[in-house]
Amino acid sequence: MAQPIARWAVALGLGALWWWAVLRLALVPDAGALEAAVAAGGWGLSLLPVHCVPKARAEGAVDARRWTQAWRAGRAGRPVPATKASPHRRSDAGSAPW
Repeated sequence: MAQPIARWAVALGLGALWWWAVLRLALVPDAGALEAAVAAGGWGLSLLPVHCVPKARAEGAVDARRWTQAWRAGRAGRPVPATKASPHRRSDAGSAPW
């Protein structure tokens, strides 16, 4: 029971510190680097929960087994296809029709 209360107290305390820094930056002409660092740090932390997702649930995440297979194939001397795209034309392929 004490642990959730302590967590909430820390969160509220840090939130109050962040609001103090932001309001001081906005309202007080002599606000300095400390307030700016606190405000920027709090803003950066606010982005973290939105962008951090477990890899298994992340959209477009590559399975770790695929990386392992590519690494082993490369070490064994077999070519690893990097892409399915068409290769670029070579510069010595001949002149263009125009």
